[in-house]
Amino acid sequence: MERLALKPRENWVELVEGLGMNYHTIDGELYWDESACYRFTSAEIDILDIATAELQQLCIEAAERVIRENLFSRLQIPERFVPLVINSWERDEPSLYGRFDLAYDGKGPPKLLEYNADTPTSILEASVIQWFWLRDRFPDADQFNSIHEKLIASWQSWPCRQRGMLHFACAAESAEDLGNLEYLRDTAIQGGFPTRRLFMEDIGWDHSSRCFVDLQYDAIRTLFKLYPWEWLIREEFGPHLAETRITLIEPAWKMMLSNKGILPLLWEMFAGHPNLLEATFDDRPLDGDYVRKPLLSREGGNILIHRRGEWIGTDGTYGEEGYVYQRYAPLPRFDGNYPVIGSWVIGGEPGGIGIREDRSEITSNCSRFIPHYFEEA
Repeated sequence: MERLALKPRENWVELVEGLGMNYHTIDGELYWDESACYRFTSAEIDILDIATAELQQLCIEAAERVIRENLFSRLQIPERFVPLVINSWERDEPSLYGRFDLAYDGKGPPKLLEYNADTPTSILEASVIQWFWLRDRFPDADQFNSIHEKLIASWQSWPCRQRGMLHFACAAESAEDLGNLEYLRDTAIQGGFPTRRLFMEDIGWDHSSRCFVDLQYDAIRTLFKLYPWEWLIREEFGPHLAETRITLIEPAWKMMLSNKGILPLLWEMFAGHPNLLEATFDDRPLDGDYVRKPLLSREGGNILIHRRGEWIGTDGTYGEEGYVYQRYAPLPRFDGNYPVIGSWVIGGEPGGIGIREDRSEITSNCSRFIPHYFEEA
């Protein structure tokens, strides 16, 4: 694994915008950054592939334990929504995607930092944008990236009972969310679904028919929501989620995995696993260096790193539900940049990687996306 400096393509703005990425610059700073790339060997890619499949299986076993031992309170899942989670699991509601964030330097085993199991973004750039970059810059190389093909295949294999109109929704104010949403909607269309887009603010509740409706007052039977479950259940219409047969993507059982409380549960079950970091719910911090993370947080908010007696942290509005403490894993450092590997799971299987890097060890919403490729060792 190494970082290479490159000259960006002269017309890169037009190229990425032509592929649907209009958020390549955020708050005046580059988000899509092709002035560098990461090069891997095929052996390193195999390691990431195997680790991703292994972590997915461990997480499924952890979810089973949450249900079997009624551990929902440890994850701060409200009691009134526990039956919704259990029913979703027992009905085997399908999951489309998720993203493991990994610390990996090409030497030791990849280490799980967290699992973005509910509303992961950066999928357009991981799937399409960096693939076309590869074709332009390194046409003889390869990339760990079958995301697009696996998304379409997942839609094509979706349960027949749920193959009617598929609504897609996100919050109205985020250009990045909208870009990700439109890409995923396009893969659903290619997978054979009729679709309709709306914003979360447009979703209504019809009291007479006891169902959710869109702006045309058509019933919403299946909804892809780029909107976190912990926010959804706190909306005014949240209580209705448990009384109607709406199908949501990601399903309610993902509440167990998108919560950072899954990290100490994984360690309790698989202590010493090479892809896991020691983690605990205890308010007594781990001895030595550690990271404090809110159970529920987004975009690096309220993360606190304790390293060699010093504190590095971010502000935010998270932490009300409590924290977990995770053993500090140093990120590799390349020319002052700290990369985090986002390893995608599509339809339960590894699908490829995207890399975000920052000058800080805490990855935020504005951390840059850097493309990658690999060659035979």
